[in-house]
Amino acid sequence: MLFSQYKNRSNYSFRFEVAPLLITVAILMVQFFIFKDYTPHIPLIIGICITGIFMALKGRKWAEMEKNMYRVMKVALPTTIIILCVGMMIAASIAAGTVQTVLKFGLDIISPSIFLPATCILTTIVSLATGTSWGTLGTVGLAMLGIGDALGIPNYWTIGAICSGSFFGDKMSPLSDTTNLTPAVAGTDVWSHIKSMLPNTTVAYALTIIIYALVSRHYQGDAGEIANQTRTMFQSAITGHYKTGFITLVPALFVIAMGFRKYSVTGTLCTGIFLAVLIAIFYQGVSLSSVSDILMNGYKAQTGQEYVDKLLSKGGIMSMTWVITMMMLSLAFIGALETYGTFRAILGKLKALIQSRFSLVATTALIVLTVGLVAGEIYTSLVLPGRLMKSKYAEMGYDRAILSRTIEDWGTIVSPLIPWNNGGVFVTTTLGLSTFIYAPFALFCWLSPVVGLIFAALGWFVPQDPRGPQTIDDEEMEEIADDVDDYMV
Repeated sequence: MLFSQYKNRSNYSFRFEVAPLLITVAILMVQFFIFKDYTPHIPLIIGICITGIFMALKGRKWAEMEKNMYRVMKVALPTTIIILCVGMMIAASIAAGTVQTVLKFGLDIISPSIFLPATCILTTIVSLATGTSWGTLGTVGLAMLGIGDALGIPNYWTIGAICSGSFFGDKMSPLSDTTNLTPAVAGTDVWSHIKSMLPNTTVAYALTIIIYALVSRHYQGDAGEIANQTRTMFQSAITGHYKTGFITLVPALFVIAMGFRKYSVTGTLCTGIFLAVLIAIFYQGVSLSSVSDILMNGYKAQTGQEYVDKLLSKGGIMSMTWVITMMMLSLAFIGALETYGTFRAILGKLKALIQSRFSLVATTALIVLTVGLVAGEIYTSLVLPGRLMKSKYAEMGYDRAILSRTIEDWGTIVSPLIPWNNGGVFVTTTLGLSTFIYAPFALFCWLSPVVGLIFAALGWFVPQDPRGPQTIDDEEMEEIADDVDDYMV
C-alpha cells in the first residue's frame, strides 16, 4: 500500500519530513523576489529532484516516487482536455464575434453612475461563458479599464470590479479548469462542487454588487469628451470589422445552458466550438482555411486600432501550454511529497487543531492560504490541501464538497490578492496596477471566503456526508485518479 512505509515514520523528525517542501519554497521565493521571474516551472522540477534525494536518504527508491507522481498527475488528465478546449473556445468565440458583441453591448449602456456594478456583471458573464478569469481580464477587463479611466473612475475601483467578476467565473463556471480540478482532488464531482459553492457565493456576490452600486453613485455626471472618444473608438473598431447580434452569443449561451444541465463538459465545449466556428465562417466571413490556425494559435485581430487588436488577439491551444505544464509539474511535485511522507507528517501536526466543524474548515482555509502565499501559484494551493485533507473530512463525516468549496474560495478566489501568486502577477502585468493597491477593492475575492467561514461557524450549508464517517484506506489513496471519471458525467 502507498503509505504502509510510513508506519515507522517516527524514526524521522518532523523537520526532516517537511524539508523538501521548505527547500522548494525557498527556491521559489528566490525565483520570485530576487530574480523577479514569476514562472515557477523550473523550481518545481528542482523540488521534485530534491524530494528524490531525500527519498534516497530514507533508503527508498526514485521509482516508487515516480509511480505515485504519475498516479497523481492522472487526476488532471480530464482537466487538461478541458483547458485545451477552453483555449479553442476563446479563439472561436472571438472569431464568431461573441466577445465583440458583449463589448458593444457594454459600451452602449455604461455610464459612470452604474460603471462599477456593470463592469462586475459584464466580466462575470464573460468569465462564466469562457470559464477563464485570465481570458476575461485580458479582453473585457482591458476594455473596461480604458473606459473607466475615461469616465474618471479610479483604477483601483475598476480593477477591483474586474477581478471580482472575472474570478467569479473562474470559480463557478463548469468550463473552468480550477472548477474541474478542485473536486477531482477532493473526491467529489463538479456539479456537487458548484452546488456547494452557491450559498456563500450568492451572498458575497450580492454584497459586492450593492457596494459597487453605492460607490458608483459618487461618480455621476457628464462622461466628458474623452470618454465619448474612447467609446466611439471601440464601437467603430468593432462595428467596422465585425457583425454583432444575438446569433454571435449562441455558442456562449449554449455552453452555459448545457453546462448547468450537467452535460459532459468536454462534449459541451466541443459543441460550442463547432457552433462558434460555423458562425465565424458563415456570419463573420472567416475563411475555412484559417480555422485550424485560429484554433491552434489563437485569433489575431486586425482592426487597425492597436488597443482593440491587443484586446481581441487571444485564445488557441498554444495559449494554454503554460497553464497545462504548470498544472502537471505542480501535481508531480505533490505526488513526490505524498510518497515521501510530507503530507502525513503535516496532517499529524494538524490533528490537534481539528476538533470541530469550524476548526476543520478553518484549518483547511489556513492550509490553502499558506500554500498560496509560500508557493506562489494556484494549482499547488488547490491540489495539495485536497490530497492532505480529504481523509479528515471523510473521518469526521462531512461532505467532501465542503472541502472542495473551501479550497476554491481560499485558492482560486484569493490568488489575485497575493502579489507574488501567479493570479496577482497576471492581474498586475495585464492591468498595470500593484496588487497591494487594488486588492482591498476586489470585494468578491475576499468576501466569498469570509462568508464561507461564517457559514461554517454558524453551521449553515455544511452538510454531513449521507454515508456517515468513513476511513480512506491506502488503496483508495493509491487509486484516487480512477475516481476522476465521475466528475465528467
